[in-house]
Amino acid sequence: MPTYNLFSKRQKELSAEATDILLYDELNQSLRTQIIHIITDGMGKYGEGRYINSYAQEAYQYICDILRREYGLFELNNSRTSEGEIHNFILMEKSIEKVLDAVELCLNYIDKTIPETEHEYYGEVKLNGKEVIDELNQRFKEHAVGYQYEVDRMVKMDSMYIHSEIVKPALQLLFNPKFLGANEEYLKAHEHYRHGRNKECLAECLKAFESTMKIICTEKGWTFNTTDTAKPLVNVVLTNNLIPSYMQTQISAFKNLLESGIPTIRNKVGGHGQGATPTTADDETTRYALNLTGSNIIYLIELSNL
Repeated sequence: MPTYNLFSKRQKELSAEATDILLYDELNQSLRTQIIHIITDGMGKYGEGRYINSYAQEAYQYICDILRREYGLFELNNSRTSEGEIHNFILMEKSIEKVLDAVELCLNYIDKTIPETEHEYYGEVKLNGKEVIDELNQRFKEHAVGYQYEVDRMVKMDSMYIHSEIVKPALQLLFNPKFLGANEEYLKAHEHYRHGRNKECLAECLKAFESTMKIICTEKGWTFNTTDTAKPLVNVVLTNNLIPSYMQTQISAFKNLLESGIPTIRNKVGGHGQGATPTTADDETTRYALNLTGSNIIYLIELSNL
């Protein structure tokens, strides 16, 4: 089922003051409810009385049995059905990890056990495995929750785009009032990524990278043009020996990395006219751009001592 960019969602984006990019210890009730809608659309409805759907019942019971056994419990809660038990567990369980256990098991079952040719037997199944996974991951991104379902399991996002080692340190450095513009652009890049606007994300990555170098050059009194793009700005910081002398043998490689990294990614898939054939900025390329931007920002600011 498609996600909708509602008015309230757009207003929240405009007014949000992000202090971090991802949350790991919170699943709000709105997201928990959306998860249940997604699972129901992929697994089918249980039903009541003589209208109980045996296929959906078997699916929910299978997941209940696994969770009960693994947690050493006779029941997850006092719901009347296994469907209710799973739904209420996702809604009320305090442990984020345990909620994600249930979500992972449900998505695994939907993706690997329910054949598309037999959807009619499961009762009002509306989404196939891929559609369920895609919507769940999009909802997690919208709520800035740092988990995604990849291949067959839930994955913490810091292992995918090195949140704790690159993103957070970059934001901490950019929090310096001198880097206010670059910080705003870097946050916008992540906001665009969360909502699937990958081309816009790449454009903001390049802006943040260029802004960081312009601020350093201004603070150091190095001459540059306000209209300079990444390539001439890289030349300015290298010419003024921002890179320590013991790194001289690696300057050439570093210069190539900076010049052909963020600018090229953005230019190839995110910027300029796209011609007759529309270009697509995929999630993998966009995550790489976010990582590379953060790494370059950290390196340059730390060397500048600003």
